[in-house]
Amino acid sequence: MPPTHKGWRAWLAGIAALLATGCSGLPQEVDRPVSHALTAPSGTTLGRLVQERHKSAGARFPSGFQLLSGPQAAYSSRLALVEAAEKTLDLQYYAIHADASTERLLTGVVAAARRGVRVRVLLDDFHSTGRDAQVMRLAFEPNIEMRMFNPVPGARGSGLGRMLSMLADFKRMQQRMHNKLFIADNAMGVSGGRNLGDAYFGNAESGNFVDMDVLAAGPVVQELSRSFDSYWNNQRAYPVQSLITRKELDALRSSFDASDAATPATPNPTTEPQGQPQGSDAQRAYIWNQEPMDLAQAGLVWAPAAVLVDQPAKIPSDEPNGAVPLPERAPSGASPLSITARKTPGTPAAAPVAGDAATDTVVDGLLQLMGYARKELLIISPYFVPGPDMLQAFAAARARGVRVRVLTNSLASNDAPIAHVGYARHRPELLAMGVELFEMRSELAGLRGAFSSSGSTGGSRAMLHSKLLVMDERLLAVGSMNLDQRSQRQNTEIALLIRSKELSGQVTERIKQALGAVAWEVTLTEDRQLRWHAPQGSDLPDSHTEPDTSLPLRLMLRLLGPLAPDSLL
Repeated sequence: MPPTHKGWRAWLAGIAALLATGCSGLPQEVDRPVSHALTAPSGTTLGRLVQERHKSAGARFPSGFQLLSGPQAAYSSRLALVEAAEKTLDLQYYAIHADASTERLLTGVVAAARRGVRVRVLLDDFHSTGRDAQVMRLAFEPNIEMRMFNPVPGARGSGLGRMLSMLADFKRMQQRMHNKLFIADNAMGVSGGRNLGDAYFGNAESGNFVDMDVLAAGPVVQELSRSFDSYWNNQRAYPVQSLITRKELDALRSSFDASDAATPATPNPTTEPQGQPQGSDAQRAYIWNQEPMDLAQAGLVWAPAAVLVDQPAKIPSDEPNGAVPLPERAPSGASPLSITARKTPGTPAAAPVAGDAATDTVVDGLLQLMGYARKELLIISPYFVPGPDMLQAFAAARARGVRVRVLTNSLASNDAPIAHVGYARHRPELLAMGVELFEMRSELAGLRGAFSSSGSTGGSRAMLHSKLLVMDERLLAVGSMNLDQRSQRQNTEIALLIRSKELSGQVTERIKQALGAVAWEVTLTEDRQLRWHAPQGSDLPDSHTEPDTSLPLRLMLRLLGPLAPDSLL
């Protein structure tokens, strides 16, 4: 039965209310006290530890690094940094999920603040809705400041309201802060591809991300901190208190669904900022049984390095009159390319890729560095949507005789299937120019040896999330960036560029092992049809269609593909 006249009026009033809520603007004249990283890390226990490790190693270079390839190493390193911090903790993330893994980490962060550590948390605002909005309770803890980067206006309990807000300012909402940093006392820190949440630490029931981080120590951490400061003191960073009140967070938590209410947990004052603990008993036991890494025994490799980082201004400001970033303590150098040329001995100065104007983005810097490859490029990019300049960089490398191998997600392992469309439309061209393509198998079987994913209690589905590049087995880039146009032109990113044969060799060995054990190799047949070759020892048959996927999914993406431009994937 159609609604009555009165019913239509109520319906229209409801829509109008949603629009008013969803499209409300951001607060103006927000107070953002300027602060900076610890200026004298050598005066802390972590700072002295780094100096002692460097001296005992007799190292030529002042900065040290350890790869963190498995979920246990990634998690235990962050636990250790939280426990060891004496003066400052700085966390910068695209997403922090309110679940069991984050509960323990944030419990430690709150405990650190209560013992006098100054804590700053900078979080992109895209995912901070519903249950995940409860992470914002950190802002109401003494000695913790929390800011949201590029906020989404509107109600956080309404998915529709958030969607309407994004549609009202679509261009800005598409541009997100994707950087990931976890820094203690400006002396040691972790950077890489992981966000904070169960799926990033092998603890999610539906599936887990395969990822890699780097533990960094020494002066390079101060470069990471300068990057953090430039974002923290930027006008796109809004203190949580300017966006939501503690009372509103309480009301939002009370609206959680009945399944959460049916399993109440005993309140714990140290976990109050997170709210209702999440996860099964097995998940929580696995997390709480994790031991912090012994940082004094970390296997540091000392090497020259540079920080490549996008400027915060890559994302437009919502402030009136086009406000610009605050100038205090901006990252040194006009661009990540100049940082690379200045700070990485033995690396050639960057030159623009032919046909593309030089810009100040991390991905453009990596493309320009590819121009100096002479033998081999090994690339892991979970979301791989090459634009014209990327395709040109690959073609130029192949013309020089460089072997180029790329590992990305298969359609089955991709957590964002629509992003696969942009990659799929370029597969024939990439294969024709001689780029070797490998796609991640969606099952965890075989990952134990390739990516050290043992020890998790989560689901069996694996989703590639590492972002790596190895050039000529001597230059390693690890960071938050994908080789896609979103990372290149819209999101802000950060990467560590390390010149080390030892670390490059470690990563190269793991990638090559993964290519054989856990990836489908894609080739072109003589009649230019795609063929997927099964991983070695898997006993799986080769395939002429996207492996492990359903016909409806393949048909849906084929229909949606023409409607999805590469720039939005």
